[in-house]
Amino acid sequence: MKSYVNLLLNALTKTTIVVISGLVTCLALGDEVRPRVTDKTPAKVEIRQVQGSYRLHVNDEPFYIKGAGIELGSPEKLREHGGNSFRTWSTLNGRDTGRQVLDRALSNGLYVAMGLDVDHERRGFNYDDTNAVAKQFALLKSQVMELRDHPALLVWVVGNELNFEKNPRVWDAVNELSKMIHEVDPNHPTTTTLAGFNQKTVNLVHQRAADLDFLSFQMYYDIINLPRYLREAHWDKPYFVTEWGATGHWEVGKTTWGAPLENDSTTKAELYEKRFRAVIESDQKLCLGSYVFLWGNKQERTPTWYGMFLETGEETTPVDVMHNVWKGEWPANRSPRLAGVWLDGKIAGQSIRLQPGKSYRAKVSATDPDQDVLTFRWEIMEESTSTNVGGDKETKPAHLPDLIADPLQREVSLQSPAKPGAYRLFTYVFDDKGHAAHANIPFFVDEPIKSAQASSVGQPQSQIRNQP
Repeated sequence: MKSYVNLLLNALTKTTIVVISGLVTCLALGDEVRPRVTDKTPAKVEIRQVQGSYRLHVNDEPFYIKGAGIELGSPEKLREHGGNSFRTWSTLNGRDTGRQVLDRALSNGLYVAMGLDVDHERRGFNYDDTNAVAKQFALLKSQVMELRDHPALLVWVVGNELNFEKNPRVWDAVNELSKMIHEVDPNHPTTTTLAGFNQKTVNLVHQRAADLDFLSFQMYYDIINLPRYLREAHWDKPYFVTEWGATGHWEVGKTTWGAPLENDSTTKAELYEKRFRAVIESDQKLCLGSYVFLWGNKQERTPTWYGMFLETGEETTPVDVMHNVWKGEWPANRSPRLAGVWLDGKIAGQSIRLQPGKSYRAKVSATDPDQDVLTFRWEIMEESTSTNVGGDKETKPAHLPDLIADPLQREVSLQSPAKPGAYRLFTYVFDDKGHAAHANIPFFVDEPIKSAQASSVGQPQSQIRNQP
C-alpha cells in the first residue's frame, strides 16, 4: 500500500526537481526575493529539492511564502508586516481586474498566487454539461493568456475547495485547465486547493487531475492534525497551506440554541501562533509556505470571525502575531488584549437567555501592551441565519441601535430586544493607534414570562411547554 501511495504522489510534482547543496532555514528565505517595478519579464518559478527538502525558487533564488489571503485587503499593510506574497480566489474580486491586482502587488514587492474561479455545483454549475465546461475553459484560458507574463505572478491556483463537488468530472476540468496552462505558460506551476486532508480525495485528484504540479491544503482547527495525516499517508511531496487561521465556525462549540461560539481576538492570536509554530514552521522539508486567512475583513457568520482587520480598518492581534513570525520581532505598537467579556455576569459559553425589554449589564476587561489609552464601542446585532458554505457571500445581520445607553464605555447597561430570538452582543476596544480587539457574546431573548403564564391558565399540566 505504501509503495502504491508513493507512486500516486510522485506524479503530483511535474516541475523540475534540482538537487543543490546547502540547507537554508525556511523563514530566512524570500526576504530579498521580491518583484520590482522595473521587472518586465515573467518570473521563472520552480520547485527544487535541497538536500532532501523542497524549496520554491523564483528566478533561481530560494523563496519561502510568507503570505496571506487577500480579497479586498491591503497589500501595503502586508508588505509592512513582513509578507512577501498573497493569494486570490479569482482574477476578478469585484473591484479590481486581475492586472490591477498584479500591478498593485508589483508596486509593493509582492508575488501573487492567482486564483482561477472554477465554478461550483452549489452555484448551479453542471460538470455533465459539456458546453458549460467548454465555455468555462475558454473564459479561464483568456484570463491566463492576459496575465501569464506579469512579473508579479507566482503560481496558478486552479479552483478552490473543489472536493466539495459531488461530480468527479470537476477534476477532469481541472486537469484540462492545468494542461492548457503548461502549454501556454512554462514559467508558473499549477495547484488546486483541498478543504482538509483526505487520502481518498488525494488519490482521486491524482487519478483525474495528474497534470497539477502539487496540491495545497486548507485547514483551520484541524490543521494541528496535518502532520499526523501526512505521516499516515506517507506523504513525501511539497505542498502549500493556502488557508489557515481562526477556528472555523463549524468546528467550535455552540449555545443550546445552536449559535457558534467565536473566539475573541486575543484567543485567536494565541491559536494563530500555536498553529504556525507547530505545523507550518516546523515542516521545513515539505511545506513551501502558507497563506493566512483573511488579510482583510468579511462577513462570514459574524463580521469579525475570519478577518484580521475590522471593517473600519483597524489591525487586530493576529496581525501582530504574523508580523512576529515573519519578521522575528513584534511591531512597534501592538493591539489591545482582552481578559474577558461578560453579559449579565455570564460568559458566552453559558448560553445566556434574557427577558425581552429588560435591562442588563455588560463589561469587558482589556489591557494594552503599550499602555495606550483605550476606548470602547458596543453594539447588538441579530444572529446570522446564513447556511452558506465555502466562503460564499453572506448578508450582514441587522444592527439594532439605541439599545445601549452609552455604548462607548468599558461597562454598559443595555436593554434586551423586545422581539424574542437569537442575537449577538459585540464589543470593540481601540488604542487610537490603528489597532483594536474584539469579542462577542451570543444571547437569546425568550418569550415574555407572563405570556407563558397566561397560556397555562385552565390547561392541564401536561400541555404546558417550556419556551425555546
